Amino acid sequence: MSIENLAQYFGTIEDPRCSGKIEHRLLDILVVAVCAVIACAESWDDIALYGRSKLAWLRTFLELPNGIPSHDTFRRVFMLIDPEAFEAGFATWVGALTAGFEREVVAIDGKTIRRSFDHGREQSALHVVSAWASEQGLVLGQRCVDGKSNEITAVPELLDQLVLKNSIVTLDAMECQTAIAEKILARGGDYLLTLKGNHPLAHTAVVEHFDQHCFRHDAPDRANCDDADEGHGRLVRRRVFASTEAAALDTLSGWPSLHTVLAVETIRHVNGTSKVDREVRYLLSSCPDSPAILGQAIRSHWSVENALHWVLDVTFREDESRVRDRIAARNLALLRKIALNIVSHDRTSKASVRGRRKKAVWNDSYMRKLLAG
Repeated sequence: MSIENLAQYFGTIEDPRCSGKIEHRLLDILVVAVCAVIACAESWDDIALYGRSKLAWLRTFLELPNGIPSHDTFRRVFMLIDPEAFEAGFATWVGALTAGFEREVVAIDGKTIRRSFDHGREQSALHVVSAWASEQGLVLGQRCVDGKSNEITAVPELLDQLVLKNSIVTLDAMECQTAIAEKILARGGDYLLTLKGNHPLAHTAVVEHFDQHCFRHDAPDRANCDDADEGHGRLVRRRVFASTEAAALDTLSGWPSLHTVLAVETIRHVNGTSKVDREVRYLLSSCPDSPAILGQAIRSHWSVENALHWVLDVTFREDESRVRDRIAARNLALLRKIALNIVSHDRTSKASVRGRRKKAVWNDSYMRKLLAG
């Protein structure tokens, strides 16, 4: 994430401003904005204030011939930057960071930026679908849609941006679609999709298969994986049943390269009570991996909630952002992800993301270290 890398991967973004009126280089604006968001900036005013406060330091590696742009300039520029070009540059940059990783679980999930709505324009809140590399803790890409119900159309576009060779792509039930499975396979990955009642015939057949072969008291098949852990005041037992025979069910014949059908049983007991909850989830996968690896991949999927969405809400205060312009909100969401990737990529610090961001505010040497990668 050196300045040279920024120029390489984001320098192809077309400057949307009139050439005769440009006082600040687009690259300078992008770099100042990235540094400011790392340093806890949450608005255009914050970004401009950070730039003015750090002008002498920023000039050690940026030209800034006319000083720091005003907050209005930052706002206008990010309202005009083509978000698709910005996201394409981001995906290429992240692809360089993740190159050479042998097996990754890529979790794809959506999140609504709650306060980005605008009732005056009859505009709903922005919904962002993100791809998250669970093992490396990096955001791989994003696409935006009008609402959660439109995620199905955004996921194929997001997949087209990603390098998925040797990856396991995990998705919720809404995106459990044969077209999406085919797209993942075409990109060189394997799919692991949650199967629910939105595919009623397939879901019923799979439930009946596992009830007969695994969950009855006289069932012939035992769990491939059976483990338990205790924490947060509860005891949780997880059993994973993997069946290649279920993949041959007639109702699943349309699924491309389907290899394994899984049933994951979770039994939770809250300490100090008699309350016991049982939940069974069913999944379809093209992966030839062992049930243990698939069980871990299923659990890894939820890191997109805990390590990405939660961090964006709590640490970056994304849900409180009142940027209402659609393009500006989308580009600012990507700025937060650039900042998160840069901060998370630092493996030398044991501090939290919040702690690293604060350290970057106070210590210019540490900020330069983060930028250097």
